[in-house]
Amino acid sequence: MTTRIDTRFAELRKQGRAAFVTFLMAGDPDPATSLAIIKALPQAGADIIEIGMPFTDPMADGPAIQAAGLRALKAGMTLNKTLDMVRKFREGDNVTPIVLMGYYNPIFIHGVDAFLTDAKAAGVDGLIIVDLPPEEDDELCIPALRAGLNFIRLATPTTDDKRLPAVLANTSGFVYYVSITGITGSASANATQVGEAVARIKRHTALPVCVGFGIRTPEAARDIARAANGAVVGSALVDALRASLDAEGRATALTVGAVTDLAASLAQGVRGAAQAAE
Repeated sequence: MTTRIDTRFAELRKQGRAAFVTFLMAGDPDPATSLAIIKALPQAGADIIEIGMPFTDPMADGPAIQAAGLRALKAGMTLNKTLDMVRKFREGDNVTPIVLMGYYNPIFIHGVDAFLTDAKAAGVDGLIIVDLPPEEDDELCIPALRAGLNFIRLATPTTDDKRLPAVLANTSGFVYYVSITGITGSASANATQVGEAVARIKRHTALPVCVGFGIRTPEAARDIARAANGAVVGSALVDALRASLDAEGRATALTVGAVTDLAASLAQGVRGAAQAAE
């Protein structure tokens, strides 16, 4: 079964360029502003949109994304409201792939079968669940694949050749390579090391490899886009959002533009990689 993610990467291959993948937390700083930003991202150049599912114990996230999750929870964001946000996005955009990213606990509480049915109906294309290793594939990964959703797995600098086949076994859509060891937003990605890591992963899979963590500028996005099939930016966009809020942490007239302007410049960086390679 072909998903919107598969279709988008096929289009990008024809265009000879990498994907620009954005990450934002659902409901940050409030549900209405969050939806407005997500609706504006494709126009700003986002090829794939990852949406974080707010969770009270986000152990893999750095301070910026943890704070975004707390703002969203404080604004009343829930898993059901996150799915509703995807549904509303789909009313105006039926082509941009949407990936939900987060932790297993809220899905487990919702009920796996119910969640997969609801996510598919809302228009979700893929899942990145950071705390479910391949050994737990029967919990969610296999049911998700059966439901027609891509299950996107993380590979890291510490994922060696012995571990990679297990990580990639049921992965679909793309592989998300975490370019640095540690939490999100903490260091800068090194394009040379990333290129070597992507080549190593590609010896084990034909899937596209997208690289995230440590990409904050158009130049960094361009360098990573030359080395991989996609560049993922999260913390930098979340920081731009946070910087636009008022003293009480509420959205201002600047909030949507602060995120989309940065997204547009990062998208130009990614597209610049293709031009530079020609």
